[in-house]
Amino acid sequence: QVQLVESGGGLVQPGGSLRLSCAASGSSFRLRTMGWYRQAPGKEREWVATIGSSGITNYADSVKGRFTISRDNAKNTVYLQMNSLKPEDTAVYYCYTHPYWGQGTQVTVSS
Repeated sequence: QVQLVESGGGLVQPGGSLRLSCAASGSSFRLRTMGWYRQAPGKEREWVATIGSSGITNYADSVKGRFTISRDNAKNTVYLQMNSLKPEDTAVYYCYTHPYWGQGTQVTVSS
């Protein structure tokens, strides 16, 4: 059993930045591929970024160059640094490691 707890969401103006954190329970964190997903109102949940156990990262085209996923295995935590935020980034952001989901954290980009 793995529990995922996200934090760091909030309201930010367009062009601003936020850093999301996801703290994971369990001793196998360093072996797990970790990901971030998001779901905007009225839309399906979509993949944002993934980081493998080796540190290899992948990003959705919509966030490439603006978002950075990273991990700290000593803290069992994965991060999502979000820069140059746009109104269309507004969504609930979820942390994921198969087959577990966090509860989500709201990110709102608005002036």
